[in-house]
Amino acid sequence: MAARENRDLVLRFYDEVWNRGNVEVANEIFADDYVRHDLRQAAAPAGGRGQARIAADFRRAFPDLELTVDVLVADDDHVAARWTMAGTHTGMWGGIAPTGRTVVYSGANFFAIRKGKVVEIWNHRDDLGLREQLGVAVYAGAAPDGS
Repeated sequence: MAARENRDLVLRFYDEVWNRGNVEVANEIFADDYVRHDLRQAAAPAGGRGQARIAADFRRAFPDLELTVDVLVADDDHVAARWTMAGTHTGMWGGIAPTGRTVVYSGANFFAIRKGKVVEIWNHRDDLGLREQLGVAVYAGAAPDGS
């Protein structure tokens, strides 16, 4: 039974917070001492409000975004999800001015759940792919002029 409840909790998070912009529900989904792990950053306590703020910032930049869960796997205390988002860039995001471009953005999350609340989440998002779709050149060790 726990696997089904945990699966439903994650689906509720994606639907309510990301697709509907209902950031208030994040406090019901995330434990007070929830920790967020990003691929390129150290783990940090974030709280449900922190996770909701990320979603709200993204929704402001891509107000028509739609998140679709492509794969979802759940066991007793863990849920893994691969997702795709699509939306039009009409607001500031990551220092990038609105481009008006429609983009498809993907990633995966791994959730640890205890007592009906998310206690940890590991994020892996294709930020590089998103920046490329927005027309932001990404240079590895070279100046923009090629020097």
